[in-house]
Amino acid sequence: MQRHLVERELTEVGPGTSAPRKGRRSVTVNLAENPLNWLHARGHVSDRQLAAGECLRRDFERAQIMPGVTMRWDPVRVQGSGADRLLNATERQMAARGRFDGAIAAAGPDLSDILWRVVCSGEALPETEKALGWPVRSGKLVLRIALDRVAGFYRIG
Repeated sequence: MQRHLVERELTEVGPGTSAPRKGRRSVTVNLAENPLNWLHARGHVSDRQLAAGECLRRDFERAQIMPGVTMRWDPVRVQGSGADRLLNATERQMAARGRFDGAIAAAGPDLSDILWRVVCSGEALPETEKALGWPVRSGKLVLRIALDRVAGFYRIG
């Protein structure tokens, strides 16, 4: 897989989404590590679809849905914004879980599998198509439809 390296500003919660400002700390990020960013860099998904996928992935991570292998003692750093800033960590986690569940429900039961695999788990499209028993090259179309529905849920114009 080709690397696609860009400089991003380093924030308290990790790499930001914009180029670093003068005098700020920065970090090099490989956009090709994420299948959704890889597809976007090659014009297979739109900016709107990428934004929807990023919102879904962010809620997935904030809700801490993935099972842990070991006990974690470190606190999860979550920056609240908007209405979330008035919530404690547990309430933010529950709110993220509600948004995630709502977005998956908006996509529909037939499209949630591809969202879960590609956006949340970072699985590549060929592996996803094979695991789901789909024809080769059908995953991009299905993923775009699912991301459009998720964009509608998150009200991304």
